[in-house]
Amino acid sequence: MSVADTELLKTPLHDLHAELGARMVPFAGYSMPVQYPAGLIAEHRHVREAAGLFDVSHMGQIRLAGHDAAAALETLMPVDVLGLGVDRQRYGLLLTDEGTIIDDLMFVNRGDHLFLIVNGACKQGDLAHMQARIGRRCEIVHLADRGLLALQGPKAVDALKRIVPGVEQLVFMTGGAFTWNGADLYITRSGYTGEDGFEISVPGAQTEALARALLAQPEVKPIGLGARNSLRLEAGLCLYGNDIDTSTTPVEAGLNWAIQKVRRTGGERAGGFPGADQVLPFMQDAAGNPAAQKVSRKRVALTAKERVPVREHIELQDAQGQKIGETTSGLLGPSIDRPIAMGYVTPAHAAVGTPVFALVRGKQVPMEVAATPFVPTRYHRG
Repeated sequence: MSVADTELLKTPLHDLHAELGARMVPFAGYSMPVQYPAGLIAEHRHVREAAGLFDVSHMGQIRLAGHDAAAALETLMPVDVLGLGVDRQRYGLLLTDEGTIIDDLMFVNRGDHLFLIVNGACKQGDLAHMQARIGRRCEIVHLADRGLLALQGPKAVDALKRIVPGVEQLVFMTGGAFTWNGADLYITRSGYTGEDGFEISVPGAQTEALARALLAQPEVKPIGLGARNSLRLEAGLCLYGNDIDTSTTPVEAGLNWAIQKVRRTGGERAGGFPGADQVLPFMQDAAGNPAAQKVSRKRVALTAKERVPVREHIELQDAQGQKIGETTSGLLGPSIDRPIAMGYVTPAHAAVGTPVFALVRGKQVPMEVAATPFVPTRYHRG
């Protein structure tokens, strides 16, 4: 381990990663496993075929408590928070006053409080933002003493229900409180791979023991950041810092679906969130009427016509060589064995089937705008 590694934060599983032979890299201020000895491709395929265990303890876990917590959080996001049922989970977006994305997150109504999971690189900024904006309306607690594990894949439920009976009753985007060896767990059935799976919040001191218990199941193998990235891209999911950030709005990013009708123009609680005046005019209203304005760029998915990987920050051109956009993510999709990417292009080039060209080492690589997901999702909806 290098001197730089010793300056990084460590998750509760740091020693276990070393024991398993992981290659560690700096990520979001932590020392994290990018891959294990089997390699990225094998890890990726194992998640698609069985079950993979991810250490996501670098992510932020936050509790918002108080009778006004839901209403307060709703002032920060263009999302229906007040209407979320108990033990239901929803995807949300923290926005700037200009309507761009500070972070994307998951939140659950746990009855007496809201439980949020935010991106690791953004958590300190998110906490400061929430404290400044709504800190007087609710209690905001950073649950820094808890670990977070993600178990993903078609056989994840078989492995988890052996040691935590009852989790099989959860369906996609729901959660529940469980116990394991005296440890209190909160488990949601969701994930970042497009597969059925679970995210498990666990007391920090019990995180390694729970991880070892899961890895002892025949279906489960450890998975690193490399496969996590390839799996999420095949599922057509955005990565904060690549595909969305404070330069993008939800409409440009194609995340209109995350803004419920109740918060849109004409909805019961329309607007009232940061950047509403910059976001709402560009999207359909609650009645489905078309937007009043058009965005200047749109996020698209792309597949390459040649076997040439197209990475992030590659210029996208039209057939005449004019720049029309740039990629934000890209790699060779292990499940489909072809190069795939995401990026932003002008609206005239955003329709599925539109030919575009990626400028790779001075050569135009032919690509085509594609529908997402690249690989069909297999969430368990009951």
